[in-house]
Amino acid sequence: MSANRKYPSNFVQLIAAAVLFTVTSLPTGAQDNYPNHPVKIIVPTPPGGLADILARLVGEKLTAKWGQVFIVENRRGASGNIGAEAVARAAPDGYMLLVSPPPSLAINQSLFPKLSYDPGTFVPVTVIALVPNVLVVRPAVPASNVKELIALAKTQPGKFNYASTGNGGTPHLTAEQLKSMTGVRIVHIPYTGVPAALTDLMGGQVDMMFINLGDALPHIKSGKLKVLGVASDGRIATLPDVPAVSEALPGFVSVTWYGLVAPRKRRRRSPLGSRPRSPKQSGCPMSRRSSRIFPPRQSEVRRRKPHGFSSKRSRAGMT
Repeated sequence: MSANRKYPSNFVQLIAAAVLFTVTSLPTGAQDNYPNHPVKIIVPTPPGGLADILARLVGEKLTAKWGQVFIVENRRGASGNIGAEAVARAAPDGYMLLVSPPPSLAINQSLFPKLSYDPGTFVPVTVIALVPNVLVVRPAVPASNVKELIALAKTQPGKFNYASTGNGGTPHLTAEQLKSMTGVRIVHIPYTGVPAALTDLMGGQVDMMFINLGDALPHIKSGKLKVLGVASDGRIATLPDVPAVSEALPGFVSVTWYGLVAPRKRRRRSPLGSRPRSPKQSGCPMSRRSSRIFPPRQSEVRRRKPHGFSSKRSRAGMT
């Protein structure tokens, strides 16, 4: 799928610029000659969503920069766990990477009683993008802003529903945050990814949805969806006339990040435990390249955790 066919050109240019900055910041000519054969990038979501588009942009830029093919493969299912497990079990040599939104890296460990992989063992390489979520409704919904939608839903509890990209995803948890803060009763309709959810939303089968700006923007511009608010901490330049949800609900913020991670070299644990190794010690050449460009300060190593990747109780990718 071509990113330029799906997204407005200005949005694609912004995302591509961010990806290009990440890629061109990485040095060439590493001693281990990485990569010397094709690299696979796993995306744990269906084709067509922003995670898929970002992975393909990264793959294209890395292929051009390093002269080796970066292949994107979608392994969806189980709220992202299937794709994440495949990467977690891969050899820690940098030839299988994961591009993912928050669920498989930070959320699912709090929602599933047991995972077949440990999200904390991934080596963070970089955050590719931070994209605010937006609240969109089908055009026939008689509300023009967040306050009107809340008032409408309260007068008809249980009548309205909302789509999500699956249980535990940022769209799902952001809508649940809305319910928690306002007391409205709206019904959850989970889908298996962005394209299916958007298709039914535009077709009138569901009423509303929180979704990242990248996936919603072309349909907002075409008039197929009506946007009521952006879930960033203020208004954004892309939609300057659209109010922030926090203007109606102070403190309401939901931003989706997309991370690039690699598997960590597995080793035997000491009975007394041990401190986690730095990315430079992890055995992944991709992470070693990244750490040379952005070396952490000692104070950050002591006091801070990698945002989103290592927290055991992360808040749904809401930063």
